[in-house]
Amino acid sequence: MTVTAPAQLPHAGTSPPTDILLVEDSPLEVELTLRPLRELDPTSQIEVARDGEEALDFLLGRGGFRFRLSAPLPRLVLLDLKLPKLDGVDVLRGVRGNSRTALTPIVVLTASSDPRQLTQCYQLGANSCVQKPVRHEEFRGTVQAIARYWLALNQTPPSPVSVA
Repeated sequence: MTVTAPAQLPHAGTSPPTDILLVEDSPLEVELTLRPLRELDPTSQIEVARDGEEALDFLLGRGGFRFRLSAPLPRLVLLDLKLPKLDGVDVLRGVRGNSRTALTPIVVLTASSDPRQLTQCYQLGANSCVQKPVRHEEFRGTVQAIARYWLALNQTPPSPVSVA
């Protein structure tokens, strides 16, 4: 599994398609999430966006990520809700409001169990909302179960780039 910070990504033609975009601002949470993903599939291409604005730029191919406009979308977005610049709810709105990214699978990872927040995420088009377990082993198993389902079992729609 290759992990690069989005600001350092090579141009689209030189990098393999992204399997997972992890949108998380906490370095500790990033490492705790990447570790079980590496264990599960060391060949997965995972990118990390550290705030909501960077995530939208990456997904929508804007700003420093204009080269990604024709790149395949990630097969899965793991989205934290509490982010700097734009929160996860704003990221959901932006992704679902764009025809190119509207069908990209998004799993919200949250520490919250607030039913209003969960309802809002589903109303905005989250494919799944998962409460982050507190215990490390439970978190590890949860992250791996999410990846197994979305990357191995789920049938994703074809990328708009590849649809003629």
